[in-house]
Amino acid sequence: MKIGNLELGKLPLFLAPMEDVTYKSFRYMCKNFGADVMYTEFISSEALIRDVAKTKKKMTIFDFDRPVAIQIYGSNIDSMVGAAKVAEELQPDFIDINFGCPMKKIAGKGAGAGLLRDLPKMIKMAEEVVKAVKTPVTAKTRLGWDHDDMPVVEVAERLQDVGIQALAIHGRTRSMLYTGEADWSLIADVKRNPRMYIPIIGNGDINGPEKAKAFFEQSGVDALMIGRGAIGRPWIFRDVRHYLETGELLLPPLVPEVVANVKEQLQQSLTWKDEPRRAILEMRRHFARYFPNLKDFKELRIQLLQSLEVEEVIDILDVIASKYANERVDYTNIGLK
Repeated sequence: MKIGNLELGKLPLFLAPMEDVTYKSFRYMCKNFGADVMYTEFISSEALIRDVAKTKKKMTIFDFDRPVAIQIYGSNIDSMVGAAKVAEELQPDFIDINFGCPMKKIAGKGAGAGLLRDLPKMIKMAEEVVKAVKTPVTAKTRLGWDHDDMPVVEVAERLQDVGIQALAIHGRTRSMLYTGEADWSLIADVKRNPRMYIPIIGNGDINGPEKAKAFFEQSGVDALMIGRGAIGRPWIFRDVRHYLETGELLLPPLVPEVVANVKEQLQQSLTWKDEPRRAILEMRRHFARYFPNLKDFKELRIQLLQSLEVEEVIDILDVIASKYANERVDYTNIGLK
């Protein structure tokens, strides 16, 4: 698979861009476990062209990230063009346009998946961004706005026609948000459309190796993108790759192995954030997901989610490693909440 001149190999695994999730420490962990392509957190074009310091920090690219994309979103075409030019200065491997975020604060303002309700504007935005930069431009979208409006096959053709060089598709409509089951049949329709020649990246409900293989075989996509399934489980990329190549399932990690990885991610956050408290707060979304289905874990979970001192967090993690020293993490029935 190639994006522009960027060679990504056969069936690369992408880490999906997620706000307040795909920051440095989490990307670092996923890369260590075999994620092939990274994205920054998605970036507001309006904030970026106003030179908001916090927004620019989200765009920081590290050596370990590559190949990596900066994803931008917005509802104003001129602002998106300006944001793409700023992003290009940071030399990402490609720039991605977010046409898929379903959240009300974004889609409700005509950005992200909101542009699925105005296809001419979506296509014009993509065309103008492509013309404004030399870096390859890709896009991520959804099947449509709701069950009665799913134009993804048409959208894919039109985005390709204006120069989008790869398209990621989440198998839900905007109205579904993250509920229900992703529909990979329409992703397959896009991939098998004889008019399509750009790579298609499939996304939605990949929470383990067996689903990854099933979705790939069903759709024939060029790459798989994993999002929520990687939160608290960055080794999902290693597990998926191993299963695709060998047909064998790796054993889940022992709890002490998980604790070691949590500590490593925390350390990465501490090197990136201005103060320890902020690093711990950044980790909370992940703490709750790293230890599913452990018996009698409620009190330790509460302690993890309430502590604001690094030493205390480390002590709690050590208690977890000791208490569950011989247990493996159980990923059954954890869903993608």
